[in-house]
Amino acid sequence: MKYLKSDFYYDLPEELIAQTPAEPRDSSRLLVYDRASDKIEHKIFKDVAGYLKKGDVLVVNKTRVLPARLYAHTANGGAVEVLLLKRLEKDRWEVLVRPGRKCTAGKKLSVSDELSLTVEDITPSGERIVRFEYKGVFEEIIERVGNMPLPPYIKQKLQDRGRYQTVYAKTDGSAAAPTAGLHFTPELLDALRDKGVEIAEVLLHVGLGTFRPVKEEVITDHKMHSEYYEVDASAAEIINRAKREGRRVIAVGTTSVRTLESAADENGMIQPCKGNTEIFIYPPYKFKCVDALITNFHLPESTLIMLVSAMTGREKILSIYETAVRERYRFFSFGDAMFIVGRSDDDKDKPQDIVDKD
Repeated sequence: MKYLKSDFYYDLPEELIAQTPAEPRDSSRLLVYDRASDKIEHKIFKDVAGYLKKGDVLVVNKTRVLPARLYAHTANGGAVEVLLLKRLEKDRWEVLVRPGRKCTAGKKLSVSDELSLTVEDITPSGERIVRFEYKGVFEEIIERVGNMPLPPYIKQKLQDRGRYQTVYAKTDGSAAAPTAGLHFTPELLDALRDKGVEIAEVLLHVGLGTFRPVKEEVITDHKMHSEYYEVDASAAEIINRAKREGRRVIAVGTTSVRTLESAADENGMIQPCKGNTEIFIYPPYKFKCVDALITNFHLPESTLIMLVSAMTGREKILSIYETAVRERYRFFSFGDAMFIVGRSDDDKDKPQDIVDKD
């Protein structure tokens, strides 16, 4: 079956788009959907501990968001916004700029007394390849002069930019947060460990392609953005042992799903690896490694709602989203969460769909 972009549309009142994070983190709401019983429960996120058991493996994305939005100016004083997308070499980056007309090849921009950049090239899709010049340590300078790259649907200023980081964020490189992880507190994670839940850390640097709309009407014509990922030997060992012993692997967020499904073989086993992935998951994809998913509520017609639809079925996820709207859940990055658990009867029979992967 060929799905159309419009097959993944739903109506969302604008007032349900969360503008600020819940405080404390684990006080956000949690919709639990059990695929085996086809039942929905409404909980608070900290109640997730009651749905996890000894031996479960929780897979989290340890990426850390760079304060990647820079405000620069040309020699003539013209203002330019620069958004870091991907590090290509030590001092070379792929970036988005606005307005683009001020950023032709060879143009030099100044961010501060200690940071400037030169435009080296323009990609076919309009991004700029730039080289930074600076005095000191680049990451430390970015922390001082950069701003958090909040999604365009968040209009309010973030008072504490640490709230757009997970509590387990370690490795700089993302242009957006893996937002399903924002609900976890150190105390909740400790409680899960005490219960016997294992936690495996993987890495996927989230790109701004996450927020780019699907433009093609037939979704298989969509070109998925590329993102860098890593799975180290420790995480692979934890996950593989669980798979061999029939224990659940639970992904925290769509970024963890994309990492695991990119790294897994047909039996769901993981080899330590690193690289770039363009995997595009949509119904009727058969998951190789992931058994359950903790995720936020995603934009209509986005690749993220398509991914979640692959786990529940398209009609079911749209029905769940209708329930979430009716129950006044908060949506998107700072919104509430959903936990998809259980196994549907036809999981073992679902055909493997074609995905793009490298």
